[in-house]
Amino acid sequence: MEKIIAGIITIGDELLIGQVIDTNSAWMAQELNKNGIWVGHRLAVGDVREDIWQALDIEFRRASIILITGGLGPTADDITKPLLCDYFGGKMVVSQEALDNVKKIFERLQRPMIARNLQQAEVPDNCTVIPNHRGTAPGMWFEKEGRIFVSMPGVPHEMKGMMTDSVIPTLKKFFKLPFIAHRTLLTAGIGESFLADHIAAFEEALPPSIKLAYLPNYGMVRLRLTIHGEDPVALEALLQQQFDTLKGLVSEWMATDEDISLQEAIGRMLKTRGKTLGTAESCTGGHIAHLITTIPGSSDYYKGSVVSYDNEVKKKVLHVSPETLTTNGAVSEPTVEEMAKGALDLLDTDFVIATSGIMGPGGGSPEKPVGTVWVAVGNHQKIITQKFAFRFDRQRNIELAATNALNLLRKFIPSVD
Repeated sequence: MEKIIAGIITIGDELLIGQVIDTNSAWMAQELNKNGIWVGHRLAVGDVREDIWQALDIEFRRASIILITGGLGPTADDITKPLLCDYFGGKMVVSQEALDNVKKIFERLQRPMIARNLQQAEVPDNCTVIPNHRGTAPGMWFEKEGRIFVSMPGVPHEMKGMMTDSVIPTLKKFFKLPFIAHRTLLTAGIGESFLADHIAAFEEALPPSIKLAYLPNYGMVRLRLTIHGEDPVALEALLQQQFDTLKGLVSEWMATDEDISLQEAIGRMLKTRGKTLGTAESCTGGHIAHLITTIPGSSDYYKGSVVSYDNEVKKKVLHVSPETLTTNGAVSEPTVEEMAKGALDLLDTDFVIATSGIMGPGGGSPEKPVGTVWVAVGNHQKIITQKFAFRFDRQRNIELAATNALNLLRKFIPSVD
């Protein structure tokens, strides 16, 4: 079956100067890929008419589906809509459906409407309007010589609503799409290169219909197997067989055999056991708490954190001994052990994570260079510690410290069952 290729065009000066990070392209690519549509190219262009026109021409020549985000707002720099009207040879008209939506939103907000807001209901007469249930700017669907052009707002929340509710379902009706399936697992505690060497023979022996992808990030590596073709039953069976083999090969480092984060995997472990967690953070400054609480439902198992950045807080709140700090320093095994014990008592949890380290760029010494981190995890019966040595900038050191602390807890929990 021939691949259906999509191109993504994101519009806005803010993307080119780095003021706004383009998360839209990544999300759209994932959703398209889930449904058997392959993204061949991604283009980012500024708010310049000639550049946008050229991008449309380029993608028209090489893609069957062209998804466009940005430039649909009510201000002068939002030029996408009139440009598309010219590109497809239409004229601007008022969409009653879009107008009703704009009025409904402003009535609900109890705010007055001005002419700029009403103009958002204007669309080219040769497009199909895509409802925007999360904002005022409608999407637009154009067809030209067998190609589909879809223009959506650049606001991620609004774009995602359109893609989920309208665009993906309509594309699935318009094109005959191949079956595609994925299996993903997460490893922690092994580098990408070592992992690749370890499973090199497995990768070389994979059937042609299956592709292995490595997705590294801050001390973790996701491994994703993807299969595509026309026979869902046979393909699913083959994919699962290969995935089971892969899991066996990486079992020593596998954090989860699902496409979820390390913190979500830990949350499931805690919830299944009916246990709770607290954190005592110094060098990570609450980042571990942040990661844990990004998971919906984390209040079922996570009680809270003490960010004991200053030694006085370590002493007064977590009851770390002044002698321990004087003799060993804040960045030491005895200190994180006492931080962990203090947090267990204070927060009244079953498990705890404690961190103390030097994130940089200053503060290091020959004995304790920048990147030195001590982590403790444990429960009321047992505390274990591990020393790490990171070598990157401050932000990356914090990310790596948090990831490795979570992974240490992930390995500890089953060991005390």
